Amino acid sequence: MAGSSIEGARIWPAPDHTRLVFDTSTPVEHNIFALENPARLVIDISNANLAADFSTLDLSGTPIQRIRSAARNGSDLRVVLDLRSDVQPRSFQLDPNQSYGHRLVLDLLGSGAGTRTSEPVQPTLSDNGSGRRDIIVVVDAGHGGEDPGAIGPSGTREKDVVLRLARALAEKIESQPGYTARLTRDGDYYVDLRSRTLLARRHNADLFVSVHADAFRTSQPRGASVFALSQRGATSETARWLARSENRSDLIGGSGGVSLDGKDDTLAGVLLDLSMTASINASIGVGDYVLRNLEQVTRLHKSGVEQAAFVVLKSPDIPSILVEAGFISNPQEERNLGSANYRERLANAVFKGVEDYFNQTPPPGTLVAWQKRQSTGGTSHYQIRRGDTLSAVARDNRTTVRELMQYNGLSDDRVVVGQTIRIPAS
Repeated sequence: MAGSSIEGARIWPAPDHTRLVFDTSTPVEHNIFALENPARLVIDISNANLAADFSTLDLSGTPIQRIRSAARNGSDLRVVLDLRSDVQPRSFQLDPNQSYGHRLVLDLLGSGAGTRTSEPVQPTLSDNGSGRRDIIVVVDAGHGGEDPGAIGPSGTREKDVVLRLARALAEKIESQPGYTARLTRDGDYYVDLRSRTLLARRHNADLFVSVHADAFRTSQPRGASVFALSQRGATSETARWLARSENRSDLIGGSGGVSLDGKDDTLAGVLLDLSMTASINASIGVGDYVLRNLEQVTRLHKSGVEQAAFVVLKSPDIPSILVEAGFISNPQEERNLGSANYRERLANAVFKGVEDYFNQTPPPGTLVAWQKRQSTGGTSHYQIRRGDTLSAVARDNRTTVRELMQYNGLSDDRVVVGQTIRIPAS
């Protein structure tokens, strides 16, 4: 008798890959190979039988035309995927969690993988004749696909709630002139954590907002939280960037920033530290504004921005926050998060916080920065942050050190953290 059974299967089409998951009664040994003319992918599973019905799977939007299976060598199982096009397969196994048992996972990446997500977004120019670009906010719905996230007492899945909340937030952002929103996922599929930050870089994001719902082993904790990257997380990411040569050609500091290519480790480390510090400070700044607005809608779990080493917050040059919208493990908050009206209020609060932050410190060259200068008679103000230099402030604001010194009555180019300087209209 076969030692393991294939008890079920699920399929998750994503923009850049398709994930096929087999539920297995125990861990399995397997082998995968491709065949051509016609394109097929063969999965041989040792000492297993089939107790699932593949015909119920919806294969639309996937590279799979049909799934066939047959016994092999008496006790083994062969599964054949008839393909519409060639794919690059990747397989691995997952241990049981609160939703599923043992699983064999097959990711199918096609030759056109990433066509909907890999190209950078060109910053949108405003249509009022100012020639200024939009502020780009990338909104990340946590979990997805085979990863349901936390599950509430009534069975509400975090991945579903946060996707609806992320969509509502993106709609709020898109509706405001001077802003553009992008989603890391817009369906029920999984995007790995590193790819989420990579998408933010490809979109030239000014801000990354990851949306989650918290959970605890008891039902008592409640309230919303906002996280920024911790210094420990920044240190580990700096080491990772220095260790991986493919990162060296990336720019830090956004478009027109600094490439690490050709820099020795000491200089590259200093540049990364400066960029990380500025990014964390900006993240805490926007997080403060978001918390102030969330407090008008819901109870706060913590009154200040917390810091942790979450992978999705580790972009070295994009301010990034993680919003825990509430405790899905709390029955009342589970009901709240399931309400479209409540999610709308949360989305309004998060966007209002983002808008308040950018109204105070708009990115140079944006419509919001241009509007701020018009409202202040052509002058804006900038508060010096740790790691800032007058030359960098001048470059970011399309002016010169000499002009900034004259405009602010400075005798030299030294600035201190917390100092506010005036920026002349460009």
